[in-house]
Amino acid sequence: MTESVLFENAAILDGTAEGAVLGHVLVEGGNIKEVSDKPIAAASARRIDLRGRTLMPGLIDAHVHVVAGVVNLGLNAMLPDAVVAFRAAKIMNGMLMRGFTTVRDLGGCTHGLRMARDEGHFDGPRLNIAGKALSQTGGHCDFRGRHDTRGTDFFAARLGSLGRLVDGVPDVRRACREEIKAGADYIKIMANGGVASPTDPIAFVGFSREEVLAAVEEAENAETYVSAHLYTDSAIHRAVDCGVRSLEHCNLIQGPTARFAAERGAIACPTLVTYQALKDEGASLGLPAESVNKIDDVRTAGLRSLEIMREAGLMMAFGTDLLGEMHRHQSAEFVIRGEVLPAIEVIRSATINAAKLLMSEGKIGCVAPGAYADLVVVEGDPLKDLSLLAGQGEGLSAIMLGGRFVKNALAA
Repeated sequence: MTESVLFENAAILDGTAEGAVLGHVLVEGGNIKEVSDKPIAAASARRIDLRGRTLMPGLIDAHVHVVAGVVNLGLNAMLPDAVVAFRAAKIMNGMLMRGFTTVRDLGGCTHGLRMARDEGHFDGPRLNIAGKALSQTGGHCDFRGRHDTRGTDFFAARLGSLGRLVDGVPDVRRACREEIKAGADYIKIMANGGVASPTDPIAFVGFSREEVLAAVEEAENAETYVSAHLYTDSAIHRAVDCGVRSLEHCNLIQGPTARFAAERGAIACPTLVTYQALKDEGASLGLPAESVNKIDDVRTAGLRSLEIMREAGLMMAFGTDLLGEMHRHQSAEFVIRGEVLPAIEVIRSATINAAKLLMSEGKIGCVAPGAYADLVVVEGDPLKDLSLLAGQGEGLSAIMLGGRFVKNALAA
């Protein structure tokens, strides 16, 4: 049940300006009705004075895997769907309690799981989904070991699998159409090797150029876009040249490619926190040795990649890509990025930039009339201290989702 709420004397911060702007925000019917620098007349509204606090749009994590309940993704794919679903509900509730009111799932989450959330069976963020990510045989979603001869259709039907295996242009086209039919908001492809998969070194390039072009065409036909898992500079350049819009990770990108991507209107989604978490905890949480050995190939280049992309003018969204018990580190991404980027740019990555990536500008990631009333109240100024957004939501005194408080310690 939503109520009419008037936030008064708030320092409003959504990235549209260089800093916070003092103002008042009226929420009605699950949406933001009015934003003003002058007092708002709303006799029936519940008034909340936010003097000394910051009001932000609900945060957006543009790279998550809500079904990844364990670090070993091959094992995760083998779990019963019911177990995966209940674990996913708990993972998503944790995200919401950290202030993330929208997340973009990059492979695994199905429309059925989104239906369960939308029907109110658990509290979790809004879900923007790719369905199952597409990988070639031996690519980043092929979690079969070298001697595992299960068929390539094994993963597609399992909730715990992040992706499905497809080979050749006809199979890519069919898979894209099936995922879109099943409710995918966009298409995800694995266009480079990865850490978590056993048989593809980081430098491996996923899919032929013709297969990538086929995925892009199918996405464009459905009025959406392709997101690609990418690390190496050459793979990133090829993907952008093929029309890929969303560039995930990008740890090994170089200046000319970053400028090329910016010119083409692509958006990057770095995910630095996951590599540090995998380095620190991956082995103890069951990450196979062959994956542990690949972490530093990309981890050490992460911070420099942020500088390269910023210098090139390549827009960046906020992402984390955490697995299993490491989801608790989600908000540490703010602090990591803050080591090399201005705080306002880090905040933009989780608000207006991420909203643009999700093609939801004006509805999420902003404090503006007509937007969803997805809001967080911060105890202090995150522009001065990004750690206020870190942890498990300790720095957030209130979290509102669609006009409904899911956390409210303002009166405490």
